[in-house]
Amino acid sequence: MAFIEVRDVHKSFTTNGPTRHVLRDVSIDIEQGEFVSIVGAMGTGKSTLLSLLAGLTMPDRGTIRIGGEPVRGVHRHAAFVFQNYSLLPWFTALENVRLAVEAAFPDLTREQQLIRASEALCNVGLGNALNRRPRQLSGGMRQRVAIARAVATEPQVRFLDDPFGALDALTRETLQQELAGLGSQSDRRVTTVMITNSVEEALLLSDRIVPIVPGPPLDHARGALSKAERAPATLGAAIPVELSRPRSVAQLAHDEQATHVRAHVIATLTASPGRLKKPAREMNASSPVLQAVAKEAP
Repeated sequence: MAFIEVRDVHKSFTTNGPTRHVLRDVSIDIEQGEFVSIVGAMGTGKSTLLSLLAGLTMPDRGTIRIGGEPVRGVHRHAAFVFQNYSLLPWFTALENVRLAVEAAFPDLTREQQLIRASEALCNVGLGNALNRRPRQLSGGMRQRVAIARAVATEPQVRFLDDPFGALDALTRETLQQELAGLGSQSDRRVTTVMITNSVEEALLLSDRIVPIVPGPPLDHARGALSKAERAPATLGAAIPVELSRPRSVAQLAHDEQATHVRAHVIATLTASPGRLKKPAREMNASSPVLQAVAKEAP
């Protein structure tokens, strides 16, 4: 039994108008300790899927289990890192992290909570900024606080909602490397699900990459309100990233296996809906599509 099990999940939303179907027939297994990235373009339902996994919203149909238990709300041993930091502005970085530690470990004394929070902040390079409030921190430093908060609580599962998407390229790459380093230093690997629109980010951090694929455009003649509407998104076949760790952006740029994985992901994401009737796992390095994309990959 997988640690996270998702079976035949559907999700739609109705807000002041017709129902918008976002996800259809979504199923995935994630093993304990795996780092899985769900990759797709904006608007394909990535954040909706992550919210379902984290218990922030509930599916219309289907089941989600973590550790064998049905998800009926936020998992008590889960940590969530948002793109927008979600820090309390009136508290220092240290206190923001300590509050999370207190929620996870209520039996610890305040001093023990502060020690754990301080260690987590030092591990992400914020040892000199413990007493600064969020307004005194750069965007990258704020996201470091959010990551420290997710590390200090020692969660069983970690959900990352495009955590570096709002950062500049240099800061983004630095934090990616730091997150990868934290994962390799840990005595036990935390099961992690990340959504991102960056294939390179997924390659750097993941054990498997799962493309999320938008459905085909709806037929206007069959009752769709707009020709721009699409059928609900679903998941493509998971693509393993069997690359040694630690990884670096420079290494991935010249690694032949990384090139093939990159090409496989891009080919799946850019294939027409009709072509996706053939499972993505059947596409291999000898596929003409894969070879063409691989030549164009950086």
